[in-house]
Amino acid sequence: MRKVVLFAHISLDGFAGDENGGLGFLSYDGELQKYAAELVKTVGSPLYGKTTYQLMEGYWPKVLNDPSEDPHSLEHARWVDQIPKVVFSTTLEDVTWNNTTLIRDNVAEEVNKLKQQPGKDLVIFGSPGLAKSLLKLGLIDEFKLTVHPILLQKGISLFDGEADTSSLKLLESQTLGSGVVTLHYAFVNKK
Repeated sequence: MRKVVLFAHISLDGFAGDENGGLGFLSYDGELQKYAAELVKTVGSPLYGKTTYQLMEGYWPKVLNDPSEDPHSLEHARWVDQIPKVVFSTTLEDVTWNNTTLIRDNVAEEVNKLKQQPGKDLVIFGSPGLAKSLLKLGLIDEFKLTVHPILLQKGISLFDGEADTSSLKLLESQTLGSGVVTLHYAFVNKK
């Protein structure tokens, strides 16, 4: 059975974006790029909330059609264009990006159907609102977080305390040269 994995970059104080949703605080370098590229190999379908989906849909197709882009970006643009994507939104009427499915209701049922399908994991990319919703529903199985050495003090929180208290087991961690720490957790006793 496939797992739902939350992949997010966060500040040390738990923010997934600054007050405007920006990610300028990230310590993104070649080492973190390599980590993210390895994670992408585990993805069967990216899961997006509306805002992240719209950002991705507005960016990656342009990269795909720009031959002057660097090879890594072009490779990722081809990957994200072809992979089956899932967007969760109650307000979007439809989605037009290649290979994208829209889920508007019955979220727990639909996610459980996706988990039963064969293939690689279902990975939430950022999407703090979606992450909070799926966490509250008990649908997230693992977390892959990159913790960046900065205190934002305010911004978009990844966790808001509405989910049940849960114990996690650290599966893997790594400290990168930039001071970023990668953390891979799974629930100890998932219900």
